[in-house]
Amino acid sequence: MHIAIPASILFLRPTFFSLSFMVFLATPCLGHSPEEVDTLPEIIVEGKRPIAASSQRIILNEEILLQPQGRPADLLRLAPGLITLEHSGGAGKADQFLLRGFDADHGRDLALHMDGMPINMRSHAHGQGYADINFIIPETVEEITVKKGPYHVEYGDFATAGAANYVTRQSVPETVLQAAGGSFNTQRYYFMTSPFQEQFRTLVAGEFYYTDGPYDFNNRNTRYNGLAKITLEPSAASQLSVTFTQHYGRWNGSGQIPLREVEASRLDRFSSLDPSEGGESIRSTGQLDYHYDLPSGGTAFAKLWAQYYYLSLFTNFTFFLNNPVNGDGIEQTDRRWLTGGDFGYRQTLRLFNHEGLMTAGLQTRFDKARIRLGTQQKRNSLAITQASDIFEASYSPYLKLDLQFLPWLRFVGGGRVDVFTYHVDDRCGPGCTITPDGTASDAIASGKANLILGPWARTEFFLNVGTGFHSNDARDAVMNTSATTLPRAIGYELGIRSQPWSWADVLVSFWLLDLQSELVFVGDEGTTEPRGKTRRLGTELSVRLNPVEWLTWRGDLTYTNAEFRNTGNPVPLAPELSAFSSITTRFPFGLSGTLQMLTVGSRAASEERNVLLEPFTVFDLVLRYKIPVSPPTGRLEAFFSIRNLTNTKWRQAQFLYESRLPGEPNAGISDIHFVPGTPRMFMGGLTWILDA
Repeated sequence: MHIAIPASILFLRPTFFSLSFMVFLATPCLGHSPEEVDTLPEIIVEGKRPIAASSQRIILNEEILLQPQGRPADLLRLAPGLITLEHSGGAGKADQFLLRGFDADHGRDLALHMDGMPINMRSHAHGQGYADINFIIPETVEEITVKKGPYHVEYGDFATAGAANYVTRQSVPETVLQAAGGSFNTQRYYFMTSPFQEQFRTLVAGEFYYTDGPYDFNNRNTRYNGLAKITLEPSAASQLSVTFTQHYGRWNGSGQIPLREVEASRLDRFSSLDPSEGGESIRSTGQLDYHYDLPSGGTAFAKLWAQYYYLSLFTNFTFFLNNPVNGDGIEQTDRRWLTGGDFGYRQTLRLFNHEGLMTAGLQTRFDKARIRLGTQQKRNSLAITQASDIFEASYSPYLKLDLQFLPWLRFVGGGRVDVFTYHVDDRCGPGCTITPDGTASDAIASGKANLILGPWARTEFFLNVGTGFHSNDARDAVMNTSATTLPRAIGYELGIRSQPWSWADVLVSFWLLDLQSELVFVGDEGTTEPRGKTRRLGTELSVRLNPVEWLTWRGDLTYTNAEFRNTGNPVPLAPELSAFSSITTRFPFGLSGTLQMLTVGSRAASEERNVLLEPFTVFDLVLRYKIPVSPPTGRLEAFFSIRNLTNTKWRQAQFLYESRLPGEPNAGISDIHFVPGTPRMFMGGLTWILDA
């Protein structure tokens, strides 16, 4: 039996919920026998999860399983306008993220989390906001929540273009074993099981991934991942969850190659000018989540997390521009411990006879990092140019309100204050070119407000406004005290979400975002530098059609204009037009599949807009089939995927800067440098699902 319940009650639940209960009535004191016990039928109450902005997207597990295997970053492509591109090294290096007019490089303006634990790295050796998510096993993810813009109180640092949270499962009903293989000597093996599911819930998973890639010099991308999670109820009013993950990755990178060499047929697009590029990465994490429900209707909660992280990275952007003899190889190492937490209290309340929710909390984070930058040739160190010990801390009190003023008017918003302290010790001395040393501090207040109007005729309207920020590097903060340490972003959004028919969903968003200080890529250093104020203006359209139970079509279209406010020049590398479309089928005889298309239009490579980066369109096909002939226990599923179905020649990461090869002018040549996109790639395998 399904019961419709009002939206004023639905918004109190943080996830899609189904409430089921069975009541047993027995009164032995009246002499009733067991046969006289009455059992009420199970009642399921279902409702859609409330959202605060039309652009918010919740990626569910059934969509995740119909994506190409192996890359957790690619799952974010299921959010309209969010593009991920491999940036040379898929085993332990962060991807390139494109969202709302930001080429967020390795994650600078996109706050990424796993179960609420931040992934982005502050004051990282390779770039501010660096976010490597290769430690996540895709099948362990229950859902991904994507929130765009700076409108959401729970997100602070780096949440300018948006934020995403990978939520992992608590348990699985069956044990899963999978083996897969494909083109370029690609192999993937993983398992996932829940040894206990009664007194407490457990999840244990492991993954091994390897590929040589399509390159002339084998990438040997190798990745090991593990996850262990336990969830229990210490009392009837409390829940405790503990999660551990372990990641190790190593790879050889093909690097960014100059377009001029490829066009002159002196270099194959899958070759390399410095095959010694690559790296090694380690990440260990631990999380503890606890909440206690009080009789007053409130909930006290605490999240504690800790990480150990290590990266050794070898790159060469400009070849022989700065050092004609030994080359321009760069060595970057980052070794750190980071800890933090989110502590608070959540209280239900009533306003105008409607339910509401107030949350007050404090988020903390502490990074203790040892950073080194130097020169190298074929992974042999030549000289150290910068070495620093960094201790960076932040303290962020916040208040969030979720109030239903009227049946057709809901408010979600509040504010937060982020206080940063920086302490940098120079370990390099006077022989280095840059010697940051000292202390600094800064703070920024942010306000967020979201109004939800409706629904009327199955249509809701959203008005969003908020301020946010991304922090800058601690080394810059102590060296240049006049610089903007926490540049502010101010965003506005108007959205519509409509369901004109039961089988159709339409989402439209119009948004504007002003940023106080832009970070622009500097190719000859492999870093970024601050520039002037920018403005981004864009629109998003998403349509989802489910005309019959077994067929779903989805289409997303986004357009953004990003420019510097003082000159009107375009922001280099900012994405403009993007589109994503998919057709998904789920037949009753066990076959399901998705055919999807991703398009990224041309965009300016420089402020002068005299060079445009090449657009691309790629298609992927994924099929899964439940094999009718089952083993003695459990069942078998086969899967098959083709990435880049049409074998398009496309470019992933693309940049415009000067580089020099032997025999070229000393000043170098300005050119597009790129990482080639994956050619047609086949992959298939078997999944053995064992009954619990």
